[in-house]
Amino acid sequence: MSTPVITVEHGAVGYDGRPVLRDVSLTVTAGEVVAVLGANGSGKSTLIRAILGLVPLSAGSITLFDRPLRQFRQWQRIGYVPQRLGAGGGVPATVREVVASGRLARRGILRPPGAADRAAVDAALRAVGLADRAADPVSTLSGGQQQRTLIARALSGRPELLILDEPTAGVDAASQEAFAGALRDFVADGGTVLLVAHELGPLRPVISRAVVVHQGGVCHDGPVPDPAGHHAEPDHDHVHPHGPDEPAGLWSN
Repeated sequence: MSTPVITVEHGAVGYDGRPVLRDVSLTVTAGEVVAVLGANGSGKSTLIRAILGLVPLSAGSITLFDRPLRQFRQWQRIGYVPQRLGAGGGVPATVREVVASGRLARRGILRPPGAADRAAVDAALRAVGLADRAADPVSTLSGGQQQRTLIARALSGRPELLILDEPTAGVDAASQEAFAGALRDFVADGGTVLLVAHELGPLRPVISRAVVVHQGGVCHDGPVPDPAGHHAEPDHDHVHPHGPDEPAGLWSN
């Protein structure tokens, strides 16, 4: 039997007295690629943020790698990819510099990077198809390439678990294909993935299980459901901005 990597038991989260997650239970085992699906405002991003300890539970419990979340300290085992690259605007960092920052949790801030760090950064850049852009400022990249940079930053730390929050929302088809290839390779090397998505696109063949969140609760946990309505149309392109720390956004549908 596979080892549980994430366990959520009867988790609940509320903002200003209003429930966002209600009695959510979820287990992700080693080697799985689990997609958390749902409409805007369903609570799926809040679930990810609760698992990472970024928002507190009002009830229930979360366990990471067999340790209660409040006792978990081995964050180098987890790579997190948020929705947008915060340093893409005014910070004159190169792609390589951003990706190399993903090694800090593993090696520590005081120790200078060594051959293993450089090799991990090179491998991560190749995995997302950005080796030829390593020396370019992040600000010169497209939105999809900036998202690829974030995934490479997470991969460079050689995590066991990769958590991604809507990695393909509003990015180009080439970047979506690059994401899918990088995830496939990561899982082939023994990794585990939990990702939030509004729709899956090229990621669909990589997903082993889908969890659908509706109005703060899990309404489906099993095979990936078929797209319905306008999301099933081949030319549907879903682009929606998110405020990473804005609970009010969870209530817009």
